[in-house]
Amino acid sequence: MPSSTIRRQMKNMVNNYSDAEKKVREATSNDPWGPSSSLMSEIADLTYNVVAFSEIMSMIWKRLNDHGKNWRHVYKALTLLDYLIKTGSERVALQCKENIFAIQTLKDFQYIDRDGKDQGINVREKSKQLVVLLKDEDRLKGERSQALKTKERMAQVSTGSSQMGFGRGSSQPNLSTSYSEEYGRSEGSPASYHGFGKTLAYILNLPLPLFCLWLTVLQ
Repeated sequence: MPSSTIRRQMKNMVNNYSDAEKKVREATSNDPWGPSSSLMSEIADLTYNVVAFSEIMSMIWKRLNDHGKNWRHVYKALTLLDYLIKTGSERVALQCKENIFAIQTLKDFQYIDRDGKDQGINVREKSKQLVVLLKDEDRLKGERSQALKTKERMAQVSTGSSQMGFGRGSSQPNLSTSYSEEYGRSEGSPASYHGFGKTLAYILNLPLPLFCLWLTVLQ
């Protein structure tokens, strides 16, 4: 397991992030690869749940506020937003329009890496594309309609013939119920955290007291 994944899991545990927040953090991580379509699809489905929607958007805005070496947080958050605007709840686009200035300011994002490469250009171009889309209502409706049809077809293919017809409309109550159950369990218990801490301490070859001190520093 990559060290970045271990660090992210530890922060998830320490900060007691919900299932939705964990998914957004994974999709917008600093790992040198993009978020998977399956993960973004899961997040899009969760935006139809009122509680999850608030958690998802709060985490995305937080990622968009990152700077410098964390440019991947910003770029991936914009990529995720683009996907959610087209396949998630309509509230995603509405909130983005209300906060469009936060996206517009990213057209001036700057970051040159140690090799002299302008990584900020990825963020600048993506922010411009999103702003143009959000300001063009007809284009937004068209791209959203097409994206939803594609997403539904892919879902039907992946679930097999026995679940054909398990479309977006009928699936939302099930997704919301499933999320509510997971949301209730996501808080966990002190005992479960202690067991997880022992496991990670063993993996990292650290004495448990020193490991606990490390977790405190991560906060």
